[in-house]
Amino acid sequence: MEKFTALILAASRAGAQDEVAKLQGVSHKCLVELDGEVMLERVINAISASPYIGRVFVSIESESILREAPSLAAALDSGQIHFLPSGDNLFASVRDGAAAIADAYPLLISTGDNALHTTEYIDHFCKAFLDTQGDGFAGFTPAQTILDAYPDGKRAFHELKDGGWSSCNLYGLRNDKALKGAQAFETGGQFGKQPRRLLKAMGLGFVIKYKFKLATRNGLTEHLSRRWNLKLTPIIMPFANAPIDVDNVGDFRRTEKILKKRRQAEAE
Repeated sequence: MEKFTALILAASRAGAQDEVAKLQGVSHKCLVELDGEVMLERVINAISASPYIGRVFVSIESESILREAPSLAAALDSGQIHFLPSGDNLFASVRDGAAAIADAYPLLISTGDNALHTTEYIDHFCKAFLDTQGDGFAGFTPAQTILDAYPDGKRAFHELKDGGWSSCNLYGLRNDKALKGAQAFETGGQFGKQPRRLLKAMGLGFVIKYKFKLATRNGLTEHLSRRWNLKLTPIIMPFANAPIDVDNVGDFRRTEKILKKRRQAEAE
């Protein structure tokens, strides 16, 4: 089996002033505990346990942040994870990481606050990646999958002609060519909240088709493939919890509630 290199993006713009970090008085959002386990440790363990994963690198401001948590310090010392200094933005962290890691591809990219991701999710994404042609890959969950599990939940979906979709913060790069797609995040993510970022990254044609629901998911994927001169491939993630990350206090509480229910179900 071809082994992936995993790159976990864990840098925080706000540090100790992040509203999630403030909940527990820690220096960095990724160090908060969720149901008794450090959030970043959860992500690392879910990824590391996959048979598709070889090496795991964590991109963060400094190694000293990781060493604040004994479990993360132990992971560094044992070689389970390796530290990489984060860049000035998401794209820089990916670009610099891919350049610093020998034989980086295929490269799996995730984030340090996707605490609900499980090894099953990672396996599903990696298998689909290897079974499909393409340069860059992105995981999406259908809106209906999420609404079936959480009918009263309030989530913002990418509403397209063929339904709503939600990003899972799971990306795959097969080669250096795929970095062109990653460059869309050079000004940051959260495109739904930052229309100017969307326009700069995706182009006017994409924005028009997106805003007025004039194209399907595959149609927009083809549009971006032409714009970036690469083959971009979406991977469907049939898991309601895959798109949930911990961006704010509400997300933190929702995630911890789900984790407690998951642990209780596993104990029964």
